Amino acid sequence: MNEITVTTFVQVPRSKAWEYWTSPTHIIHWHFASADWHCPTATNQLALGGEFHYIMSAKDGSFSFDFWGTYTKIETEKSIEILLGDGRKMTVQFEETTDGTIITEIFEPEKINSLELQKAGWQAIVDNFKKYISTN
Repeated sequence: MNEITVTTFVQVPRSKAWEYWTSPTHIIHWHFASADWHCPTATNQLALGGEFHYIMSAKDGSFSFDFWGTYTKIETEKSIEILLGDGRKMTVQFEETTDGTIITEIFEPEKINSLELQKAGWQAIVDNFKKYISTN
């Protein structure tokens, strides 16, 4: 199975990138792929075996879903491994550099949408993260 990788670079220390990535207070401001969607609620139990739930909703109210997963491995401020609710695996890595932090997501694709569409959607989400953290 192919994996999809998306990445972004943020000019903040790894500790801040980690906090903004894992805190529901921040997640609701960036975890969506386009301007016509939003994340009205998020919960995150950042612990081994803990779950996160991000409600992804079209702003016009036409559709929403619970994007969720279970943490299978956590290295604080370094990496997170997740088993998504649909059984796919996902890893998020935080690499500190002298200028900031590189965040890389690697995940197994789902079978409904094309690899290109999935990569574009996930890249849009990490781009939203970069925009949000850069202005807050």
